[in-house]
Amino acid sequence: MTDFSDPQSAQTAEQKPAPTYYDLLQLHPSASVQQIRRAYRELSKLYHPDTTQLPASVAVAKFQQLNEAYATLSSPERRFAYDLKIGYSRVSVIQPSLDLNRPVSESRRYRSTAYLDPTDRPLSAGELFALFTLGLTFVACIGLVVVASLTRGDMLL
Repeated sequence: MTDFSDPQSAQTAEQKPAPTYYDLLQLHPSASVQQIRRAYRELSKLYHPDTTQLPASVAVAKFQQLNEAYATLSSPERRFAYDLKIGYSRVSVIQPSLDLNRPVSESRRYRSTAYLDPTDRPLSAGELFALFTLGLTFVACIGLVVVASLTRGDMLL
């Protein structure tokens, strides 16, 4: 039984656990990378020392905490280590798809438009032009090799 008449024991009974990085970003530990990024951007606008009405010292401290939380949670390796540290396991979060007979292409139809993976987005016009130019250069080089070998007589059929 805890004796609350002692100020030191009352203080330890009222202590809350330190907020996790997920608490700072107001997210659940199973949040996706896009959700983490979105929460960080919204909160950083709110607490940035140049844009907030809070006192400068409070804003700087809160903004530094947000930056530290985002740096940890945005890196897969650091997030995994942090999850182990706080005792959160991702194994229970992974759930099988409800319809395993559905083709994979159907599930990709309703994807988010927030591109984080550079391989998961359509190519821009500039990228398509660069690929076309590279392909044209490759074909021209092959043609040059064929012409040079024919003029020297070294081509074997």
